[in-house]
Amino acid sequence: MGYCPNTPDDIRDMLAAIGAASVEELFAPIPAELRAKSFELPPGMSELELMRLMREKAASCGADITPFIGGGIYDHFIPAAVDHLASRAEFYTAYTPYQPECAQGTLQALYEYQTTICRLTGMEASNASLYDGGTAVAEAALMSLRITDRHKVIVDASVNPLHREIVTGYLHGLSAQAVQVAPDGCASDLAGLMAAIDDETAAVIVQSPNFFGSVQDFRELAQKAHDHEALLIVSCYPIALGLVASPGEMGADIAVGEGQSLGNHLSFGGPYFGFIATRKRFIRNLPGRIVGETVDHQGRRGFVLTLQAREQHIKRHKATSNICSNQSLCALRGLIFCASLGKKGFEDLAQLNYDKAQYAKSVLGAVRGIDLLNSGATFNEFTLALPKDGAEVVQRLLDKGVAAGVPLGQYYPGMERALVVTVTEKRTKDEIDRLALLLEEVLWS
Repeated sequence: MGYCPNTPDDIRDMLAAIGAASVEELFAPIPAELRAKSFELPPGMSELELMRLMREKAASCGADITPFIGGGIYDHFIPAAVDHLASRAEFYTAYTPYQPECAQGTLQALYEYQTTICRLTGMEASNASLYDGGTAVAEAALMSLRITDRHKVIVDASVNPLHREIVTGYLHGLSAQAVQVAPDGCASDLAGLMAAIDDETAAVIVQSPNFFGSVQDFRELAQKAHDHEALLIVSCYPIALGLVASPGEMGADIAVGEGQSLGNHLSFGGPYFGFIATRKRFIRNLPGRIVGETVDHQGRRGFVLTLQAREQHIKRHKATSNICSNQSLCALRGLIFCASLGKKGFEDLAQLNYDKAQYAKSVLGAVRGIDLLNSGATFNEFTLALPKDGAEVVQRLLDKGVAAGVPLGQYYPGMERALVVTVTEKRTKDEIDRLALLLEEVLWS
């Protein structure tokens, strides 16, 4: 977004409009002892000098580090069209589209976003986005409580631990119970999850690929949940859906996920957006807002907000959520990203992630002392067992300009020597080979 400073004429006009003779008079009501004595600004720079300085500052913040970190947030290539279109004033400055007569562009874009999420997840209805992936999982859990009128949710412990923490916090405030089932190595313990389901269960929450990178099929689990009139909630990684079975194909009732990988920059942690989609019969329990298609009084196609079960529109005790500022600009970026790639491009992107990760598994698995812990299929993440503490290894590699992955000790006691490595389409063969060499050096020097 461009920066346009005020001209002297602009400043004069604004001062005249508010009745102040000067900028000094404008700030006169502020006591002298509270005013800034000096901003300690350096001398002015040319654009070229300033850009050079900012690049140096960025490099000092680790912007030049090669990332092999995932864990829910991923370093993907973003086509230039995403930044360009999402920065148009019609989208960039738009607020909640309460008035359809003057917000058709925003409403249509969100309608197309909903369609895209449904096609990705294999579900029948989507809302117009959520805050992030973690709150999306929690909102799905709340949906299951409303739909089943039960108070027990079973959570697979191979779901992202940060997301599990959010779910636990949400349910605690409602006196609902979250029962966690430990993973079986790096995979979901399907037998354990099915054994935990009973007639008090509202939902089972699983993730694929899970936090360890393992991909699993939950069809049998879905059937078991449905036999007890419980729901299956699947948290998914959208890029992986170009290659692996969708939640809808596996029998899920609700699909959720973090949308950052769809055209949103890493940005030191946000803002991102969460997505949620479900079966049509559950649409009235979706949180947030939904854009629907209609016709105006002249019979022309149009779009409106519909089924807005938020506390701003109905009685609070009947609202499904209070989601308002739902990161719809980030969701718009997701739509533009998907439209830019198209169906074939999206599938090619997923395949490229898978292929590069498979190469990395073979190279890193050959390093002395390293073992691959995933026994089944993975997508673009996998878990390594190291002969040394994972956090220590990661820190030493950071000093060499590589973020090697996510050490698991802080999330899973007993896995202090385990490391989750992520390889996206942006990682090159040379970067993967260099990681292998640096790992051997750090482990054995």
